[in-house]
Amino acid sequence: MVKERAGFTLIELLVVVIILGVLVSLVVPRLAGRTEEARRQAAKADIEGGIALALDLYEADIGKYPSSLEDLLRNPGEDEWRGPYLKKGLPKDPWGQPYIYHVPGAYNQETYDLFSASSDKQEGTQDDIVNWQTT
Repeated sequence: MVKERAGFTLIELLVVVIILGVLVSLVVPRLAGRTEEARRQAAKADIEGGIALALDLYEADIGKYPSSLEDLLRNPGEDEWRGPYLKKGLPKDPWGQPYIYHVPGAYNQETYDLFSASSDKQEGTQDDIVNWQTT
């Protein structure tokens, strides 16, 4: 009588684990790079989209850009203020830090500089995400 055996041998399981390990080692580095790129794109969307629009609306109502981003949420004492200009409050960048705002800007002297210090959390480094042209 021949008994049918059920299950896998230790060697078969070991081969499957090795194959899965190789696949994971190929996929994980690709996904890790995409996570950082997604964060950079989210920060760029905030800088060029939502916050920039709120700043431009404030400027259209008051005639000048706010002295701080907090002025988008609370009236700084301006009669023409029609805010709050950001309904969900001031967003933080994808790394959990506040966006950096200077008016007048050092790069955009007629308007403002708005940027994220990015993952290294240091202003003025190459990985900053900014609202001005970099070369």
